[in-house]
Amino acid sequence: MSHFATIQTQIKDIDALGCACDELGLKLVLNSTCRGYGGTVRQAAYAIKLRGPYDIAVDPSPANDGTYGLTTDWWDGHVAREVGANYGRLLQAYGVHKTIREANLRGLRTTRRIEADGSILLTLEGGSL
Repeated sequence: MSHFATIQTQIKDIDALGCACDELGLKLVLNSTCRGYGGTVRQAAYAIKLRGPYDIAVDPSPANDGTYGLTTDWWDGHVAREVGANYGRLLQAYGVHKTIREANLRGLRTTRRIEADGSILLTLEGGSL
């Protein structure tokens, strides 16, 4: 039997998460249902709609600190194939977009390059950090 599971993470910027989803060809939807194993459905503040049979729920943290957590059904690797193990590709894209947004607020220029191993080199220039 499978179920929804939460992996400890903190999303602090929903707009940056939306940009990360766009980059991966996914859609972030406000007040939506989230699909899981065996037709299980749960309501979420936001849902990342995946191409496969499951989705990712994005809900406010129980600490009520303005952050969000990610919850999904990991059964059979459906989610991992789309966003990486433990949300790896999604969190990498989120980190890049969050950094670029913060750099732009500070008047910094950003350059992004994808390395041969798939990692992302992000360079910030100008102003003072």
